[in-house]
Amino acid sequence: MGNTNNDGGVFTVSADLLYRQITEVFARWGMSAAHAATAARIMVETDLAGIDSHGVGMLPHYQRGFAEGRLDPRAEPAILRDTPAAALIDSRHGIGHVAAEAAMSLAIRKAREGSIGIVAVTGSNHYGAAGWYARMAAEQGCVGLSLTNAPTPFLVPVFGTERALGTNPIGFAAPGADPRRPVLLDMATTTVAYGKVAIARRAGKPLPPGWAIAADGGPETNAAVAAEARALAPLGGDRVHGGHKGYGLALMVEILCATLTGARPGDETGHFFLAIDPGFFRDTQAFEADLEALAARMRANRPSDPAQPVLVPGDPEHDAVHRRRRTGIPLLPALVEEIRAVCSESGAPFLLEDG
Repeated sequence: MGNTNNDGGVFTVSADLLYRQITEVFARWGMSAAHAATAARIMVETDLAGIDSHGVGMLPHYQRGFAEGRLDPRAEPAILRDTPAAALIDSRHGIGHVAAEAAMSLAIRKAREGSIGIVAVTGSNHYGAAGWYARMAAEQGCVGLSLTNAPTPFLVPVFGTERALGTNPIGFAAPGADPRRPVLLDMATTTVAYGKVAIARRAGKPLPPGWAIAADGGPETNAAVAAEARALAPLGGDRVHGGHKGYGLALMVEILCATLTGARPGDETGHFFLAIDPGFFRDTQAFEADLEALAARMRANRPSDPAQPVLVPGDPEHDAVHRRRRTGIPLLPALVEEIRAVCSESGAPFLLEDG
């Protein structure tokens, strides 16, 4: 059994132990060792990057999908259409990470061979953090874009009262001189991802106004109520603060991931991946040098608070990986108990014991 520590009510576990725990669950579902390894690796690396809303915190959601027959652990993705520049993959209702990694890998290969690659996925499930796949492209020297819709509606359109779209995130990455530290944008088109509402619920903390919407259209700050209602504000909140822009971006993602791929609304998830070889447009080293200069210019901007320097998207994740590899991945006690319940339901051994 691995070792965990209880520090101020928060458990910390090693990446290796968390990986073993996830793969034990997937194995009990009947998932192949290769697919279990892919999904678990992506989930753990997401937690290492500090994106706690999209790593192991999603395991209870995946367990529900498996129990309800929406997630087929034995599915093998299949290429439906393929050209030198584009392809369409059917996930066949497998866990999203497997088809998504295959799709971005194919998009990168196409970009290397012909300057650009576009690969979409239909018939899928939740794939974790959008930025993880964009980072894949950047680590291979490509500019990467990763989008996904969600069949479960969370976003309430500006001027509306009913949930109509998913959180529909956007992941974008561009490689500099160090491909392990790209400019990396990973954002929901709602003010926050639903996973952050779930984190607040587990921690028993209130939500800031502007994250969630109450039944009367006003802000909902009770995390437990918001987690149950699942009604989130678009990025920006209301019309005055630019909520129409977040709504518009969510609709764009929906079109590219669902309308374009044929993923059935309310039933399936679709993904969209784009990889661009910057070497087609200019000398690669010159591009990387200019990107590094741009990032340095942003970081050198005089901060409003000397204690908080200006960051470039991807900086917090980069720092979190180095810190959590040393100190472990923190898990709230409520999440540990949810994982225990998943293990009980699936028949997997529970490895995250304290002590």
